[in-house]
Amino acid sequence: MDMQKIRIAIVIGKFHRQIAEEMLARVREKAEELDADIAEVVEVPGSYEAPVVVKKLLGRADVDCVAVSGFIEKGETLHGEQMGLVVSKALKKLELQYSKPVGMGIIGPGATEEQALKRLDCGAAAVEAAVKMVEILRKI
Repeated sequence: MDMQKIRIAIVIGKFHRQIAEEMLARVREKAEELDADIAEVVEVPGSYEAPVVVKKLLGRADVDCVAVSGFIEKGETLHGEQMGLVVSKALKKLELQYSKPVGMGIIGPGATEEQALKRLDCGAAAVEAAVKMVEILRKI
């Protein structure tokens, strides 16, 4: 079994800065708790911009997995739902293309700020899922 430390990249949508900052702090704590090395942290304007950055990161030899965090809030239209669907599909497609895990820690779409503040651990859960998937893939 390969005992090399898992190297994770973090992508965080910063559109909602306060939420993003707290999520990022929890993401870093979770990576440390899991003994994973953070290869890079990339801040993007919002969750919608994450897939192109995730693609670049997955192509790097020093990245075993990526965790994506952010918040797509409930709006007056279906704009956020459409964004969430596009991002989710794009990230899953990249995960399969590169055979490297992508943890999804985006709150929403459709969440209010109050709901998001109760779900700040979504980013940490994405880190845990990505790291666990690397461990699984190394075994099979």
